[in-house]
Amino acid sequence: MWQNLRGSRSAADFRTIDGMIYLPPAPQLAAFIVVAGLLTITPGADMALVMRHALGGGTRPAFFASLGICLGTLIWGAASALGVSVVFARSAFAFAVLKYVGGGYLVYLGARALISTTKGAKDAKETTNLRVFHGQWKAFAQGLFTNLLNPKVAVFYVTFLPQFVVPDRPILSQSVFLAATHVVVGLVWLTVYARFIDRMAAVLLTDRVKRRMEAATGAVLMALGIRLALARR
Repeated sequence: MWQNLRGSRSAADFRTIDGMIYLPPAPQLAAFIVVAGLLTITPGADMALVMRHALGGGTRPAFFASLGICLGTLIWGAASALGVSVVFARSAFAFAVLKYVGGGYLVYLGARALISTTKGAKDAKETTNLRVFHGQWKAFAQGLFTNLLNPKVAVFYVTFLPQFVVPDRPILSQSVFLAATHVVVGLVWLTVYARFIDRMAAVLLTDRVKRRMEAATGAVLMALGIRLALARR
């Protein structure tokens, strides 16, 4: 009986060790989490979009926007692992096309945010009703396309991810695991950030001030779009 128990334990330990070889070593993983966390909390288009939805509709649409952003991150991470992202990192034409489309999309989102704040109280109330199902998935799509149309995310993964991948373990599984880790870190941060903005707005801000902040966020999105369109590789 004891021999069978030891045999079962040894087999389980072997399977655990065998599974671990598909993941990055602990030091590389810990370093990646620290660096990815610092990059995640750096203000940019993602945080501006989440703030815009948190002010306009509350935590729920902001969370759906965060889900879209993180799915876009995961897709770029997988594309990097499969070598697709290299096209945008090495091809000036592909990079330029995607950055112009992505920059135009951010300008479009920012312009819509500005317009929605100038339609008066009735339309502002309708904007707040982004909590409905359609508004949630609209926020999700905006978050997704904000990341998918940003070639700098592709370049980031091509240049950043390999630094934490060891050559003596499967490259694809390590890259996907690191990308998934980045997604989890980003989703946790954006969810906490959206909740904070929503609570702060509910307690401290009037509807008029919220509309002004939403308009300012729209202007930031437009500026980030122009910056992306003018960016170099």
